Amino acid sequence: METVLVEHDTELPGLVTVTLDRPDKLNAISFTMHRELQQVCAALRDDFEARVVILTGAGRAFSAGADLGSAGAKDLGATPSAPATVNVLQERANATIGNRTAAALEGVPQVTIGAVNGLAIGGAVVFLACMDIRLAAQSAWFSIPEVDLDIPMTWDSLPRFVRELGPARTKELVMTCDRFSAEDALRWGFLNHVVPDADLLPRARELAAKLLAKDPMSLAMTKSATNAIAQAMVPTSVTHSDPDYLVLARLLREERARRS
Repeated sequence: METVLVEHDTELPGLVTVTLDRPDKLNAISFTMHRELQQVCAALRDDFEARVVILTGAGRAFSAGADLGSAGAKDLGATPSAPATVNVLQERANATIGNRTAAALEGVPQVTIGAVNGLAIGGAVVFLACMDIRLAAQSAWFSIPEVDLDIPMTWDSLPRFVRELGPARTKELVMTCDRFSAEDALRWGFLNHVVPDADLLPRARELAAKLLAKDPMSLAMTKSATNAIAQAMVPTSVTHSDPDYLVLARLLREERARRS
């Protein structure tokens, strides 16, 4: 794969580490990365030896969020190989790529651990909201800047943020676009633990070892039941118009450009 590294741990059988692997781009989420993450999640659904998955980033960042400079990004959902002009239904379908990746991550049957190194911006925070447990290095920081970029908050992110952060905090962070620290995220309940930078992956592996020692069926049932409860409380289906918002945002941006 070009943008994702998948490692099956030999010291801890049952542990898989998935690394976002574009360090020269701060692991920005390109459309290739979307497709590869979806492929990884599909493979994990059929991997009955894997029981815990760690998601982290290569180099000095977890991820800088959506790669707005990549081919197709200006079409708000078009893949790099997509033609410049597509019919409206194809454009609408292309605009759901982030929703599909988030759903795939959330739907992984294994226990998932997000290990946040460096920065996590925009779509990266959405990916983390799909994890079961989240750890961050002390130097890690977060930002949700979409509103400042004139992009609506999509990828079914708002229901997930409301579950993890509550409505008021979600509105504040999404509307102000303020940067927040690992300690802030811990205090607000978005993170389970903040650890010294050098201890991030060792602590994630330590947690994975603890989980691997548990009864696999009990863990699987706990995850599926908890996810079902979360969906009943704040279902992601309420943001079914996400792709339409993205298409509308593109049209409005083009209209503003014509008038300027």
